[in-house]
Amino acid sequence: MALSLMLLLLSSCVNDLNTEPKVEQTLESIIANDPNAVAGLLSKIYGTFALSGPDGPASQDIVGPDAGETAFLRGIINLQDFTADAMKNRWGDDGLDQLTTASNWSPSNKFFRYLYDRVYFTVPNCNNLIIALNSTNVSGKEQYIAELRFLRSLAYFYMIDCFGKGVIVTEEDLGSLVPKQQSTRKEMFEYVESELLSVESNLPLTNTYGRANKSVARMLLAKLYLNAKVYTGQERYDDAVVYIKKVIDEGNFSLAPNFVSVFSGDNNTSPEIIFPLIADPLVSKSYGNSTYLINGSISADTMTPSIYGINGNGWQGHRATKAWYGLFGNTPQELESSSDDRAHLFWSNYSDSNPDKRHSYEMNDYKKWTDGYPSTKFRSTNFNGPQTNTDFSGTDFPLFRLADAYLMYAECAVRGASNASLTEALGYVNDIRRRSHAAEISAGQMTLDFILDERGRELNFEGHRRTDLIRFEKFAGGSYLWPWKGGVKEGTSISPNYNLFPIPTTALQANPNLTQNPGYN
Repeated sequence: MALSLMLLLLSSCVNDLNTEPKVEQTLESIIANDPNAVAGLLSKIYGTFALSGPDGPASQDIVGPDAGETAFLRGIINLQDFTADAMKNRWGDDGLDQLTTASNWSPSNKFFRYLYDRVYFTVPNCNNLIIALNSTNVSGKEQYIAELRFLRSLAYFYMIDCFGKGVIVTEEDLGSLVPKQQSTRKEMFEYVESELLSVESNLPLTNTYGRANKSVARMLLAKLYLNAKVYTGQERYDDAVVYIKKVIDEGNFSLAPNFVSVFSGDNNTSPEIIFPLIADPLVSKSYGNSTYLINGSISADTMTPSIYGINGNGWQGHRATKAWYGLFGNTPQELESSSDDRAHLFWSNYSDSNPDKRHSYEMNDYKKWTDGYPSTKFRSTNFNGPQTNTDFSGTDFPLFRLADAYLMYAECAVRGASNASLTEALGYVNDIRRRSHAAEISAGQMTLDFILDERGRELNFEGHRRTDLIRFEKFAGGSYLWPWKGGVKEGTSISPNYNLFPIPTTALQANPNLTQNPGYN
């Protein structure tokens, strides 16, 4: 990491895909002189998914008025969770209202630009290092290159999912100043698919914690196939099952005995996490990693911040809506009496003797802190052992975990995948529910509606919800309403063009070959 920070201080510009490191030596000579430098350089690329920049929480790789806002993970949460049903943010600053109400989306919104720019910061950095490695004989370079190609594919996955098109920039384009032609969603899908299939054999079955292995690539490939009908118009559930089963059967993962442990400060020991975005309160401080989820969900006005391992008063920003906690109970009393451990990871405080500290079940005003229940799913406290409260979170973010793989398998089975067993799928679902002390379900209860609800109970606030709602045809339109959908308290129908985000204005200005998504000016 230290080498990474010293040697790879890269500039960021949306129209400068020919990014070169600002150092005295070339990457090739650095690696040739010190083969151990590869690990530091590689860590920089992994860090682009969790950190805002290379030199502490105030540094930034891409341009923005607030460094913390520009982090990849923060962008995933903003665009995947706040735009959907379960989570709302009350700050409303500079376009955040557009996300949390799924209304008035604009190509000039900086939050769309941040994720778009993150992709095109990460991708050329991967390309640079791939070229440098190809020019050397450093030991293990095939695996390093495979990891870089995975990270490049992961960045492109969010381009496919969120924007539906873009440009495919590879190491072959380094040195070219000619703007690339736009690739369709299907073309980007096929590129990422081919990359993941190609690198699988060069990735190890196990790897250093936080780095890609076979299961990590297989999980991303399975997610690509699970959403293939949305991305390409063609169902690929059978293909999704092939790679989900490889993750389940060969990855040597298991459900953590306790749900809360997966989201605690010592979750680096969890047997369930397949691929984490690493956080550390001392050496990888960031306002854009899990710090954003934890501190943003806490306020000393109504809560006790120290219970969750943080210093200070919290940021008073995020609350869940009844679209999430309502999956456990239709009233505060039902929520409190639920046997499901997951039902108790909200700060309801509805019976507090001080009315100013009570949070209401209904979100009558999404900008009012006490409307809706803050999620306490993520916390900075350790599940085991002592804890020192910190300003920044040390809780790793589980981008991929086994419970998700179980629910993906179950969904494919219910959707009719020929190579999936409904009996096995039911077993996976009940494994998840037993872990949280929820009642087991019968085969007849395992419908698509149930799967979507169970994904909400298990996976909300983990960057999946918008994608899930689109796949289940519940996001756009009016067949499913949630609080503040379309800017209306009870929810209202939104246009189908909201299934994709607008291409940022800055990207359109930088490359004349790009076109705007339908429905946006």
